[in-house]
Amino acid sequence: MCVNDVTVQNQVGLHARPATFFIQKANEFKSSIWIEKEERRVNAKSLLGILSLGIVGGTSIRIIADGSDEKEAVKALMDLVDSGFSEEAR
Repeated sequence: MCVNDVTVQNQVGLHARPATFFIQKANEFKSSIWIEKEERRVNAKSLLGILSLGIVGGTSIRIIADGSDEKEAVKALMDLVDSGFSEEAR
């Protein structure tokens, strides 16, 4: 199991568009992947799950992966969150 914390950089957080990008990236991996915010854990491949967390900019989240490509999955998802989902370029 691979676990890492990251702070959501973009101002609006994980609303529909960035959450969709996150899910698309998570689905590239075979591992089971979850996001934790405070005490709640949801499937990182579920749009409704991610949206239900109400993650706004500046929120710290935990990315957890368990499987054959867990390290790669966590790194790729952390890089995506750190990039701000490229929203600043729009």
